[in-house]
Amino acid sequence: MVGTSPQSDGTLEPAAPPASAAMPVHASVPAYDAETLAAVLAVLPDVDAVELKLTVPGADHRRVLDRLGIDALDSTIRQVAFLDTPALDLSAAGLVVRARRTQRKDGDLTVKVRPMLPADVPGRARRSAGFKVEVDASPAGFTCSCSSTRRLPDGDVRALLDDVGRLDGLLDRTQRSLLEPRLPGGVGLGDLRVLGPTTLLKARFDPAGLPRRMTAELWFLPDGDRILELSTKAAPGAAFQAAAETKVFLASRGVDLGAPQETKTRAALAASAARHDV
Repeated sequence: MVGTSPQSDGTLEPAAPPASAAMPVHASVPAYDAETLAAVLAVLPDVDAVELKLTVPGADHRRVLDRLGIDALDSTIRQVAFLDTPALDLSAAGLVVRARRTQRKDGDLTVKVRPMLPADVPGRARRSAGFKVEVDASPAGFTCSCSSTRRLPDGDVRALLDDVGRLDGLLDRTQRSLLEPRLPGGVGLGDLRVLGPTTLLKARFDPAGLPRRMTAELWFLPDGDRILELSTKAAPGAAFQAAAETKVFLASRGVDLGAPQETKTRAALAASAARHDV
């Protein structure tokens, strides 16, 4: 099994792999150990949703897309930009500020705190529109995060990407309550820069043999690298059933469940920050 070590803040980091990890990747399906399962069970009753994620190695992108029957022409184009300092001070403090544009739709602005346990969420924030507490789980571990999203006209998001100074006027009260108390010392909104945007293709599909919809996102990073992430969402009470069914389905399609996992946000931030310094 793939073990992880639970942290008090709701994040689990991968432990050192056992000697058996050298066996062929498809010989076994990664699973959480008992300690990790206990940590997941402790937070599930108080979260709104669980998102199961898996990143696919670059060499396998085309093969996996073909085997899952995903057609790039069925995808939606998105642009995602992050607002942070060039040194990624917000990311280091567990803060994510994200502006997103979607083809032929409104955009949105999100403030996320990761990790953050449900018990640490102010009651007023939990009751506000656009707020959610979610568990992101992958073969490498899980993270509980809280976020507040505000939908915006696409023109407002475009203007923000051109002028980060507009951020102060676009944040709502709940987003400010998450962001401002957690800003690192010496960092204000005026110190933030637009990192990106990163272009991506997003496709939702209904796989034959799996009783739930999946999403594939292909991110084209500024450094020329690509990230392919497969994901599906489940209600907290159905999370373990969804995880088991999804693992079996992906393994049956030859998807490498034991591959190193990569976080889209961290990879995009790092690549964008490096480009910003050029």
